[in-house]
Amino acid sequence: MNPGRKRQVRLVVSLTLAVLLAGGLIYTSFSAADEALTPTQLLAQARPGTEYELTGTVVSGSVRHLANGVLDFRLADRAGGGRSVPVRYTGAVPDPFRVGRELIVTVSKGGAGFVAQSGSMVTKCPSKYSPAKSA
Repeated sequence: MNPGRKRQVRLVVSLTLAVLLAGGLIYTSFSAADEALTPTQLLAQARPGTEYELTGTVVSGSVRHLANGVLDFRLADRAGGGRSVPVRYTGAVPDPFRVGRELIVTVSKGGAGFVAQSGSMVTKCPSKYSPAKSA
């Protein structure tokens, strides 16, 4: 095989591999994205042994620090008007965690409430671009 033909074959093989890898990356990134459920949606479809991404707002007066680093709290729908669910979390709690803050946490059904996966809590910071309050 002459050198010009070898270069052409290598180029075609390399470009084909690059396109296949890019397609695999795009497929993986879109198929891995699970939408987080609100407490109302979670209550409607929760099954024991299945993990779910839960998003909501920490309910006022619901946060309790128990023994052994266990944190009990309730999450309510962000839009309001929905239901709230009890969550039991063990693990490192992010500094911005507080009442009224939005959270995303991985949970599974456990008893009367939901047990959060350790290390899965992510707090959402409030937007600094919220509308100004009128005087």
